[in-house]
Formats: sequence, C-alpha cells, structure tokens
Amino acid sequence: MVKKAVLPVAGFGSRMLPASKSIPKEMLPIVDRPAIEYVVKEAVRAGIKDIILVSHSAKTAIEDYFDTQFELEHQLEAKGKDALLAEVRDILPADVSVISVRQHRALGLGHAVACAAPVVGDEPFAVLLPDVLVDCAGQDEDLGVMVEKYHARGAAQIMVEEVPEARVDQYGIVALKGDVPPPGESAPMTAVVEKPAVEDAPSRLSVVGRYVLPGEIMGILAETPPGAGNEIQLTDAIATLMERAPVEAYAMRGQTFDCGNKAGYLQAILHFAARHPDLGEQAKAMMAAEIGKAVES
Repeated sequence: MVKKAVLPVAGFGSRMLPASKSIPKEMLPIVDRPAIEYVVKEAVRAGIKDIILVSHSAKTAIEDYFDTQFELEHQLEAKGKDALLAEVRDILPADVSVISVRQHRALGLGHAVACAAPVVGDEPFAVLLPDVLVDCAGQDEDLGVMVEKYHARGAAQIMVEEVPEARVDQYGIVALKGDVPPPGESAPMTAVVEKPAVEDAPSRLSVVGRYVLPGEIMGILAETPPGAGNEIQLTDAIATLMERAPVEAYAMRGQTFDCGNKAGYLQAILHFAARHPDLGEQAKAMMAAEIGKAVES
C-alpha cells in the first residue's frame, strides 16, 4: 500500500526572491494558508500517512508549521476563538506523521528523493513537488486515482500534461507506447527525457510533479550518475526503471499552478481566493472590479 510521500523542500526558491530570502517559498501564503499545506493535504486525501520532508537547515519553518504550538493554542482557547483554534489544531489528522530528513547538498531532484531512502525503505511511495498545486474542482483527485491505478496494475504512475512545443525544453518529456490517454487514464511509457531540445522531444507530454513509484527506484537512484545540469535526475532513474518494470503516464484531469514562479503564484492566489468558502464572493467581486478598471483605462 502507498502510505508514504516524499516532498523535496530543500531548494532556495531563487525564482521567488526577494520574498524567499527569509521565508521558505513553500511557506508563502495562498490566501490564508501556506502553499505547502495544500500539497500535504492533497497527499493525505490520497491515503498517505507519512509525509517525508526532504529539507534544509534554513527550512525549519516548514517543520514548525506542522508541529503543535501550545502557547498559541492556549491563547486562542482563552479568548474563545474556537473556530480559529480548530483550524490551527486540525491542519493534519492525528494519524498522519511529518518526518524530516536533510539534503545537505543541492544535487538534483533524484538526489533529494534518494535522501528519503532510509525512511521509505522498499515500500512504494508518492513524490509531490511542493511548487505545484493541483485543483481537481470536485472531481476525483488525480493523486488518489494514481495510487489506485498503482495498486491495481503494479505499474509506476507519472502524472503528465501537454505543454506548448516551445516549452518542452523546460520539462521532463515522456514518450508513449500508444495514443495519448484521455484525462484520468494511464498509458504505458517507452521513454522519458529531461529537458530535451525541441527538435529531439518525443512528445509534448510533460511530467507535472506527481509520481507514484515502487521502492526499488531508491536502489536505482543510488546508482544513477549526474545527468542534465550535472544533477542526479529522477527522470533518469525512471528511464532505468522502465527497463525492469512497467511505468505508465497518467493524463491529469485537474488544473496545475506553478507556485515556484511569481506569475504562477499570483494565478494560484486568484484561483483559490475565488474558491475560498468565506472569501470567495468578495474575492470575485474585487477581481471583477479590477478588470473593469483595467478595461476603462
């Protein structure tokens, strides 16, 4: 059973400077809670019980966020702020653990995932990139469906979405055995290439930032040499895994938001503000007013 998830959070977030100079980019708020909470709760809804943060000494704020803060809770309780107290206490269910391991050197995503090997062991696990938020708008969530497909088929699941041809050199790109599957379905992969040149790309299907992988990939990562950017690439390890076991590309249904850059972060704020249970109507009215001003000017 897939009960563990690895979240690589050790990066410095240079695309979000200067805000990320002192605040971990994963802690930047999307409306009223940090981006990392959205990703962690996505994992929990998919059945994950152990959240493994691959972190850095400058990122302790992330661990602290998921810890208990007795003084704050005591003050909220004393002031009768019960609704707010419940939100602070109930960030995670009691049966979910947050575990932190260190990535002492920035040697790539594959290296970051490999740092979690002592905790993952030989169990299957998910990988969620915390820069990417996914909203499935009331449909069955993509990560949960990927976990179900892994259990049913025994094949690793790699979430993909189509990107413009001009941008394929920015992503891991996959090749399929057959046609592109419809949203919510998977198809066998034959190759995955990290950031290929446009003319060499096998397709326009990019790896999104959600994976369900067998534990054996940890051993593969331990033997994977540096690849693109002189870093240990998870895509290279997945390519090796395909020589030994089935790997499938899962065509996502949801909408993604790249919160690792300023434009994507702003888009996420607007999107989730409009969907907020308390602020949604106000947020939509404010956005409509701003659009009206822009049109008039």
